[in-house]
Amino acid sequence: MLYFNNVSTFYGKIQALHDINIEVQKGEIVTLIGANGAGKSTLLMTLCGSPRASSGSIRYQGDELVGLDTPEIMRKSIAVVPEGRRVFARLTVEENLAMGGFFGSKADNQEQMDKVLHLFPRLKERQHTEAGVMSGGEQQMLTLCRTLMGDPDLIIIDEPTEGLAPKIVELVGQYLQTLKARGISVLLIEQKLTIAMTISDRALVMGHGSIVFQGTPDSLRADNYIRKE
Repeated sequence: MLYFNNVSTFYGKIQALHDINIEVQKGEIVTLIGANGAGKSTLLMTLCGSPRASSGSIRYQGDELVGLDTPEIMRKSIAVVPEGRRVFARLTVEENLAMGGFFGSKADNQEQMDKVLHLFPRLKERQHTEAGVMSGGEQQMLTLCRTLMGDPDLIIIDEPTEGLAPKIVELVGQYLQTLKARGISVLLIEQKLTIAMTISDRALVMGHGSIVFQGTPDSLRADNYIRKE
């Protein structure tokens, strides 16, 4: 579904990504792990078109993305959940979800909202509650669910468990597995190994702008050198 082939990115004369090769298949959860400064955010921004890859190819469902503007890329059934709980605090849960379906018709939005609220009963219970008074975990779930309103085939999620209690992290993991069961592909960007080891089909480890490991969670568990680094 998503392929990076020898992708390099520069900020001026400084090379931030070095010949990146990764892929995400349909209905697969792939976790990209790395410390701050490893290049994870640059990879995400390069996928979205800013900065543009200086060399290599990024293909999504067979279409070349390199050279396209960000709005064109974001209309290709790709949804991005940025780091942090970014809700519209004074809008209700229902209104926040509606913002996620901004480009759809009213009928399509209502149908999609019914599906989302059915999948996540807690949000249905609070659909008329202002998002700003909800707990951090509920706000994170709302942020994640809002991306479903655009009916994406691929969801890229940046650090969804940051600052969340272990119980809520477990709920996030269940949410991602629900997406997988619906055939939605997930590229999860994380610093923590815990959720990656639990729910991922494959794990990628990034360091200094390069992919230094690709494999299953079991093979990552067995690689003491990579885990130590």
